[in-house]
Amino acid sequence: MTTEGKDARNSSASLRKALALLTVVAEEPGNGDGLALVELTRLSGLNKSTLLRLAAPLLEENLLERDHETGKFRLGHGCLRLGQSYLDRVDLRSVANAELRSLMRATESTCHLVVLSGHDVVYLDKVEDEATVRMASRVGATMPAYCTAVGKAMLAFSPEEVVGPILAAELHPLTDKTITDPALLRADFEAIRRRGYSIDDRENEPEVRCVAAPIFGHDDHVVAALSVSSLSSRMTAKRVREVGPMAAETSLRISAKLGSRRASAKLAKLA
Repeated sequence: MTTEGKDARNSSASLRKALALLTVVAEEPGNGDGLALVELTRLSGLNKSTLLRLAAPLLEENLLERDHETGKFRLGHGCLRLGQSYLDRVDLRSVANAELRSLMRATESTCHLVVLSGHDVVYLDKVEDEATVRMASRVGATMPAYCTAVGKAMLAFSPEEVVGPILAAELHPLTDKTITDPALLRADFEAIRRRGYSIDDRENEPEVRCVAAPIFGHDDHVVAALSVSSLSSRMTAKRVREVGPMAAETSLRISAKLGSRRASAKLAKLA
């Protein structure tokens, strides 16, 4: 190997170690005060001299900062600048579209991307299999949150100040399957949180079943949901149990791309 090749390999190894060091600091188990040098060497697996050498350029670029009094390391404001720059360029539809198309092909069903707006859901995107029966939904349309799979997926992970007013309003039945009892809806939300996806069992349209999963943003708050919809004759109870985990895993991948640490951790466990 040439000298240039060895230098490139060494630089690459150093870069990986420096990035791993940043990750250790970012995932600090404490209260945000930072990590002492001895803690950082233990958690990173690096010796003191190597750690200080790798930290030097990170400190110069404000990706790390070190408290002058305690000597503890924590993330610097340079990380915030990079993170904000990424978030400014993230478009939910763009991030989700490829995953929605993959899910559509895998399930041979119509897939939607939806956000919550007040008491309703708004359809942001729709991808459908040309070979199957088309759904009546359209981008820009709204539907009540309480009777749709996407709405229930988001409400199940929303704070009480969002959920309470929706359940306190008059809940009109759209079909004879619509759940209009707030207590039953709250029980449904519990089940959604346990399994990771929601089910609209002909609650919004008489002949349509939907499965949906929540999408989380960089702050781990729910920001959207995706759904898989089909005629109930095709989306049988057995098929719901097959599609549900597929929708949930797809939503985790989209959430991870949006910066959700919660989703990234769950994906790592599935890998």
